[in-house]
Amino acid sequence: MRAPPGRITNLALLAALLLAVATGIGVVAAGSSPGRLVALAHGVVGVAVVLLVPWKTRIVRRGLRRARRSRWASLLLAALASITLLTGLGYATGLLRSVAGTRGMWLHVAAALTLLPLVAWHVLARPARPRKTDLTRRTLLRAGALTAVAGGVYLATSSVVRLGGLPGARRRFTGSYDTGSFDPSSMPSTVWLDDRTPRIDPAAWRLVVADGDGERALSLADLTAFDTRVRAVLDCTGGWYAEQDWVGAPVSALVGSRGDARSLLVRSASGYWIRFPVGDLDRLLVATRLGGAPLAPRHGFPVRLVAPGRRGFWWVKWVDRIELQDTPWWWQPPFPVT
Repeated sequence: MRAPPGRITNLALLAALLLAVATGIGVVAAGSSPGRLVALAHGVVGVAVVLLVPWKTRIVRRGLRRARRSRWASLLLAALASITLLTGLGYATGLLRSVAGTRGMWLHVAAALTLLPLVAWHVLARPARPRKTDLTRRTLLRAGALTAVAGGVYLATSSVVRLGGLPGARRRFTGSYDTGSFDPSSMPSTVWLDDRTPRIDPAAWRLVVADGDGERALSLADLTAFDTRVRAVLDCTGGWYAEQDWVGAPVSALVGSRGDARSLLVRSASGYWIRFPVGDLDRLLVATRLGGAPLAPRHGFPVRLVAPGRRGFWWVKWVDRIELQDTPWWWQPPFPVT
């Protein structure tokens, strides 16, 4: 394939990077099977960026011949882009699970987030504005060919990982690796950002349920009287997942009149909260036991939420309040801010 003009290469690379960011965010948010398509798209876009590197290298070599004070920023951008690609490939294959105790996935995410301001600077400092003439048949054919080749390379790489028995063959579509399934003592304990494990007196603790009928407080004994069992996968954005057997009270059994409620707010004793669509009520469980034993404090004692099909940051620990509200469930940050 003949190399396209430098401006077209820059535009294609920018589009690929934006798609990589969008699909990367989607992979972090996805927890159920439909998310596989987003993960597949992220992998294909990543390969497309790699395929564009040789063409971009020609542009970079020409630019380095010019004496510019901003040269260091361009070199830093190139270095971070390389780290982002290498950590992503390393984690996907399982050859780079962690570095100094930090999971490879978060190294990939951290490099990508650090890269974004430099990409924005580069776009503003050296704009490559699209033109109407860019949408030629040749350009569209090149884009289609690039996508097809990227998809083929991605599938070939996945096959090599699987046939070679590399650790990456055993990861979930979200990129997470099995850690502690059916063995709660081995399951990691993580919190979102600055959350901390609170000290809770189980005798004084109460779960407040607020619905169309008013408020009522339930004790731990009230909740342990329920014996509903759910087998579900807790898939943490930290790069691990664990399938476990949870026992507790269905949220649908705790909530009375729903009225015109549009969301369910679930709050933790730590101050953490998240809002669910009312349609999720029949799938949610307030768990009191894990693997046949009471929850450990690090796993959410006295109760935590089990949200099948959603990522770990939806599984609120140390729940002390569930409340039906008329606020839409999407009226919240896409990811909790604290």
